[in-house]
Formats: sequence, C-alpha cells, structure tokens
Amino acid sequence: MPELAVVVLTAVLVVLVALLTAAGAGKLARLDGATYPTAITRAAATFAAVLTVAAAVTAALAALVL
Repeated sequence: MPELAVVVLTAVLVVLVALLTAAGAGKLARLDGATYPTAITRAAATFAAVLTVAAAVTAALAALVL
C-alpha cells in the first residue's frame, strides 16, 4: 500500500509542477503582449510539454531499474 501512496503523490507533484510552469508561461506570454487566446495556447503547450518530459524521464528510469 505505501507504494501506491508514493505513486499517487508523485503524480500529483508532477501535475502541480506542470500547472505552475504553464501558468508562468501564460503570464510571460501575456506580459510579452500576446492576446489571451495566444497566451492560453502557449500555456497549454507548456503543460503538455512538461507532462511529456515527465513521461519520458519515467520511461527512461523504468528501463534502467528493470
């Protein structure tokens, strides 16, 4: 059961970091003069990129461990 808790907490942490990064990217885009739809698009792309990198790192670490 503790392994499940670690997996869930790690997933929550990754999503939280992705959300914070996306919010920062959206804010920076808005400060750069982008319109709201453009800023939201950049934030969404950043969110997806962070989750993709996290998945790639997880896959690489899983390959090393197994």
